[in-house]
Amino acid sequence: MNNLSNFKRFLPTLSLLAFLALWQGLALYLNSNTLPTPEAVAKVFWQGCVSGQLLFHLGVTLLRLLVSFTIAMLLGCAIGIMLGRNKKLDAFFDNWLVIFLNVPALVTIILCYVWFGLVESAAILAVVINKLPNVIVTIREGTRALDQDLLEMARCYRFGKRKTLVHVIWPQLHPFVMGATRSGLALIWKIILVVELLGRSNGMGYQLHLFFQLFDVANILAYTIAFVAVIQLIELLVLKPLDRKTLRWRR
Repeated sequence: MNNLSNFKRFLPTLSLLAFLALWQGLALYLNSNTLPTPEAVAKVFWQGCVSGQLLFHLGVTLLRLLVSFTIAMLLGCAIGIMLGRNKKLDAFFDNWLVIFLNVPALVTIILCYVWFGLVESAAILAVVINKLPNVIVTIREGTRALDQDLLEMARCYRFGKRKTLVHVIWPQLHPFVMGATRSGLALIWKIILVVELLGRSNGMGYQLHLFFQLFDVANILAYTIAFVAVIQLIELLVLKPLDRKTLRWRR
C-alpha cells in the first residue's frame, strides 16, 4: 500500500520527465530552429532573467492582469448577486449578457483602442469587458442556487445585510467564486497578451510579437514557460490555500 502511495506521489514528476524526453526527442529528430531543445530554451530563459528583460515584461503583464482581474471580479460578483436576487433586473439585462458573451475578444480590444486611444486605461478596459460577463453569469447562477431556507432563517433571526452576506450567502457562493477565479485567470492572461500585442509597447504580448517577427521560437517558448510557471505558483500559493481556509467550516 505504501509503495502504491509513493508511486502516485511521483506520478506528476514522471509525467513532466516524460514530456521533456518527448520534447528532446522531437527536437533532435527534426533538427530545426522551429523546435529548439529544452536545454536551448533554458539557456534563453536564464539569459532573459539575468538581463532583466524577461522579468520586466513579465512584471508589466502581471500588473495589468492584477488590476483588470480585480476590477472584473469585484464588479462581476456585485452585479451577479444583484441579478441573481432580482428577477426583473435579470430579465432586463439577460440579453445584454448574451451579446457581450458572444462578442469576440479581438473586436472588443480593437474598439477600445479606436474609441479611447492606445493608452493603458483602454487596455485595462478591454480586458475587463471581456472577462466581466463570464463572472456575472457564474455568480448569478450561484445566487439563484442559494438555499432559501437559510435566507429565511437569517431574516427570522434578524441578521443585517452584512451579517447575512458573510455568514449565509458567501459560504454558499464560494465554490462559484473560486470557479470564476480559476477560469478567469486562465482566460484573462490570454486576452492581455492580445491587448499587448495590438496596442502596447511593453509586456509579454509585445515581446512575443517581436519574437514572432524574428522567428525566435526559443524566446517564445521561454517567455511562455515563465508566464505559465507564475500562474501555477499563484494557483498553488494563493488560490489553493485560500480555498482550504475558506472551506474549513465544512469540516
